[in-house]
Amino acid sequence: MKKRLNKEYIKKQIKQTRLTRWIRFGVVSLIFFAWVAWMGNWWLSIFIFLLFDIYITGIIPFDWWRNSKNKLVRGVMSWVDAIVYALILVYFVFAFVGQNYQIPTSSLEKTLLTGDYLWVNKMVYGPRVPMTPVHFPLVHNTLPFINTKSYLDSPSLEYRRLKGLRNVELGDIVVFNFPAGDTVPLMVQNPDYYTLVKMVGREQIKNNPKQFGEIVYRPVDRRENYVKRCVGLPGQKFQIKNGVIYIDGKAQKQPENVQFNYFVQTKSPLSNLEWDNLGIAEEDRGFINLEKSYDIKLILEDAKFDLNQSNNFYMLPLTNEMIQKLNESGNVVKIAKANDTQYAREEYIFPDVASEGWTSYNYGGEKGLIIPKKGMTIDLTEDNWNRYNRCIRNYEHNYDAYFKDGKVYIGGKPTDKYTFKMDYYFMMGDNRDNSLDSRFWGFVPEDHIVGTPMFVLISFDKDKNLFNGGIRWNRIFKDANPDK
Repeated sequence: MKKRLNKEYIKKQIKQTRLTRWIRFGVVSLIFFAWVAWMGNWWLSIFIFLLFDIYITGIIPFDWWRNSKNKLVRGVMSWVDAIVYALILVYFVFAFVGQNYQIPTSSLEKTLLTGDYLWVNKMVYGPRVPMTPVHFPLVHNTLPFINTKSYLDSPSLEYRRLKGLRNVELGDIVVFNFPAGDTVPLMVQNPDYYTLVKMVGREQIKNNPKQFGEIVYRPVDRRENYVKRCVGLPGQKFQIKNGVIYIDGKAQKQPENVQFNYFVQTKSPLSNLEWDNLGIAEEDRGFINLEKSYDIKLILEDAKFDLNQSNNFYMLPLTNEMIQKLNESGNVVKIAKANDTQYAREEYIFPDVASEGWTSYNYGGEKGLIIPKKGMTIDLTEDNWNRYNRCIRNYEHNYDAYFKDGKVYIGGKPTDKYTFKMDYYFMMGDNRDNSLDSRFWGFVPEDHIVGTPMFVLISFDKDKNLFNGGIRWNRIFKDANPDK
């Protein structure tokens, strides 16, 4: 190393460097300085000296193994060298450009299908500077096989987003970190921790680690990735009336592939050919056994279904096109939208306003729900505290805020107003009655936004054999957001 620090050695290395290596250094330097300018932190430019050494001077002996007399050492280290470079490249691409993402559930069918692998563009909204910068680049939060964290909690950085092409717009399909995924009981991750608390109680979860597992906290960018459609923007008044979304009192056009649950009665059981023609995955084929579902039986009777005509009843997520196909098949006795009957999802609605009569199908009441906007100030009434306390406490880090005796206290002092520090969004799935979304766990803060899917890389149908329809060839490079 001493020899390499010698002035004569450095001059010799510079003089002997081939033109092609200077060109490579020039290209890499241009990319590096463009990245530094994008980051807006010119202190990072000091690392140009490291690049100069790697490509030109070679003072730091990164390639010491090339001169080894041991053939095994040279062979192993050549692989290590290639892998390290690849991991560094993947780290930067995944952090600042984009990455692949798998659709695990049917919440966005038929726009995106379970088994789709998407390319998610992080540059559209501007990539976040990694908040937990030390992490393994090929996994999200857990290393496979050994089931340990794939990241270090320290160091951690404050939220900062680089300049993007545009902001999130209504109708965008958005990938984001799950806001309610900050606290996770490792053995029961569905439903989320906060819904689980409502179901069984916090102490029950805490005192039964064998059933629920260790309870861990995850930083924002290591929380699970979710994908939904943005249906409400910061500052807008959001409502749902009979399944139709209203923004600031104006009805919004439904996405082309929006689905709702329907009760379906058929003359004969649906065949495999009919299931395939409808495109309904096995997990969504909801056969109703009336002998075991007395409540549903009463609902069907009230909806004027003829229970004596046939015993083939289903609860199915359907688009308008799928309903038309069913009616044209000649096998249908009756179809009725589930939410137009006595059936409704009312449990665990955000923000705990069941007494106000909110459901997933009729949401927001007469006044609507205002989505928080950066710089927006609200009165801290009990009603507003119920709606926005999670934003104030958990997302904007006022962990000591609480409500007592009709007043809100922040930092130990009573206050009657609060001004939001971030923008928030309301997200929903197109498979409206089979999507756990903002109606159940609330707003998505801007620091949780990851990016938007651009196209489908490849798609696998888990209900079919890989060599017999298991690969959906017609979806490769398909637009991931056709409604925009």
